[in-house]
Amino acid sequence: MSHTRASQLTRRVFLAGLPLTLGACVSAGRSAPPVVEAANIVDPFYVSMYSAIPDEKFPVPAVDVSQVDQQFLRQEVEFVGPESAGDVVVDPSRRFLYLVRENRRALRYGCGVGQAGFDYQGDAVIARKAEWPRWTPTQNMIRREPERYGPYAGGQEGGLDNPLGARALYLYKNGRDTLYRIHGTNEPWSIGRSVSSGCIRLFNQDIIDLHRRVPTGTRVTVLTHGASDRTARTLV
Repeated sequence: MSHTRASQLTRRVFLAGLPLTLGACVSAGRSAPPVVEAANIVDPFYVSMYSAIPDEKFPVPAVDVSQVDQQFLRQEVEFVGPESAGDVVVDPSRRFLYLVRENRRALRYGCGVGQAGFDYQGDAVIARKAEWPRWTPTQNMIRREPERYGPYAGGQEGGLDNPLGARALYLYKNGRDTLYRIHGTNEPWSIGRSVSSGCIRLFNQDIIDLHRRVPTGTRVTVLTHGASDRTARTLV
């Protein structure tokens, strides 16, 4: 799949229905959210979209969308590119994930990336999906920061405090695990940012929505920084 294409993305509000284990991807525990000086005025539609989900195994709290840059809220955009309907395109540089649809459309989700967010670039497939996934730090993480990650050497069960959040999509290439994940987060303020270590994190409401839309075998392209600059243009 080529990354040197000419794509154009035109922002439109997504008026669809309400949203229906790897340690290298995340850091254990929570960190403090940034201080937000002023709240945004938010369309009530988005308030509903990111409302609490009480019927989950672990009830998901609402996201205070007044504290989120609205470009990172889920919406439908016009999409022109070589990908087929059903493919996923991740743009770590611009903090967006696209689920390509028919008729030159895509669902665009805001995402957060870790400082290691550019470690994987290229094509992969979603080989496994998990609900409320278990998280285990890698041996390298434990050796590097034993006090921080050592207590989690045996793994951490799924839940609201688990760094992988409500769902995880596991990316493989040529039958091998890339160690790259698309997952939820217990730090909703991190969406649209590069923080700590991490792969691609979405609001729990968004990863639940994406998880139900994409089957195993879905093709995923993670853009390079250069390809992002040339191809991912948003026209207001």
